Amino acid sequence: MGDVVLATALFEDIARAFPDREIHLDTQPSWRDMLFADDPRFRRILTVDWSTRRNRLAQMLAWLRQVRSTDYDLIIDLQGNDRSRLMLALLRLSGHRVRYLLGNRRRLPYDIAPEEPVLPAHAITRNRAALAAAGIAGLTPRPVLHVSERHRTRAQELMKKSGLVPGNYGVFLPGCNAAGHLKRWGAARYALLAEQLHQSGVARVVLIGGPDEIDECCRIAGLCGPWLVNLCGQTEILDVPPLCESASFVVGNDTGTAHVAAMTSTPMTIICGPTDPRRVKPLGDNVSTLQADLPCINCYRKACSHHSCMAVLTPTAVLHHVQRAID
Repeated sequence: MGDVVLATALFEDIARAFPDREIHLDTQPSWRDMLFADDPRFRRILTVDWSTRRNRLAQMLAWLRQVRSTDYDLIIDLQGNDRSRLMLALLRLSGHRVRYLLGNRRRLPYDIAPEEPVLPAHAITRNRAALAAAGIAGLTPRPVLHVSERHRTRAQELMKKSGLVPGNYGVFLPGCNAAGHLKRWGAARYALLAEQLHQSGVARVVLIGGPDEIDECCRIAGLCGPWLVNLCGQTEILDVPPLCESASFVVGNDTGTAHVAAMTSTPMTIICGPTDPRRVKPLGDNVSTLQADLPCINCYRKACSHHSCMAVLTPTAVLHHVQRAID
């Protein structure tokens, strides 16, 4: 989800560059429903479910039929992976004419692409360079998602029910998907940080997360008092921005939900360990990252016997970082 949400800043740049043109979005069905159902920037949303490897030929034919049904002047590929390059090559081989194909690397089948970036490079850096190669200015400072009145109302109701006063609560995003569990700082550390923040005058701390993160949030809640509000599993994705924009700070792991929260200007601290903050940091000058100075950071491993990158980041160290960010 993180890459999709990051790309919404680029979507905004593209929409501003072509204000009178019809723009379509090609994305997964789940993101269409969760993120873009009410987005006025797109006249049409194309979807093929690539999440399963079964019926790959049928998926490819379905994608080609959808794209061939419209005459595009420009196709912008912000993924640049092997599948998207293959599909765009097949599109041209099928005889369908597209005037320009734009990609973020200089290789077939793209007509427009930037110079190769200096690595490691953040996804937003690579894709802004791609847009610049086509004369599209990358000016949008943070993700842009269109939050409907329904989601704003849901957030207000949750705030009222939980006794949340704007400006006097913080938000924790303590999980991540189960497959990336090493990116989690840990329930005991989050609980101790919550206690320290509460003692320093923060009235409430709110936990937000999805189905994979319910157990982690329950462990944190079990270690804290009734001032901690556990909303994990109770929010939809687009409830998150209005809940975060009224908070005084956000602390989270490297997780997709953090990218959603980053569409607000609320100070945010992201705790990184096995993933490189130069590549995964949410977009925005209000976002800072915290990482231990160890030789094994940025390993991207799925298993580790010591998890030192997280263990050496104490709750007190994170507390001081958060306090500096909100001062």
